[in-house]
Amino acid sequence: MSRILLVDDDPHVLHALQRALRLLFQHEQLHIDAFTNPMAALEHICTCDVDLVISDYRMPQLNGAELLEALKEVAPDTVRIMLSASAEFDTMLHTINQAQAFRFMLKPWNPVELEENVRLALALRARLVAAKAPAPSAAELEAARLEAEEPGMLHVRRDADGAILL
Repeated sequence: MSRILLVDDDPHVLHALQRALRLLFQHEQLHIDAFTNPMAALEHICTCDVDLVISDYRMPQLNGAELLEALKEVAPDTVRIMLSASAEFDTMLHTINQAQAFRFMLKPWNPVELEENVRLALALRARLVAAKAPAPSAAELEAARLEAEEPGMLHVRRDADGAILL
């Protein structure tokens, strides 16, 4: 199950974005958390593993670029998308360079673009997580090979004294 965190100070935008994501990904399992307060969202991500954060740019307390920069420090493998009604070049450049945002999307969003960017972001997250997974040891690889060759070979039955039962 993929976990997505949405942050926007406008609850109407949050609800619309949630509806759009649920409609676009209706056949997939998504867990979506939504926050109108960027500080609460930051607190949440410190306690919960999130795959993707989609944040508005203009918010009180903490703007989206600052939020995504903080998220980069706390959860570096969480993919970050900025969503903004502002198409200012400086805003986009700062967000992409400083917060290392994966994408910068304009409001109102295009549903096709939203779906494509979310799919790409979740695929990137899966690759990041897989790359950090420890490689199986030589013993684990050999055990898997033996089990594939002779199913049940590694399952040993013992009696109450610990002797192997044949």
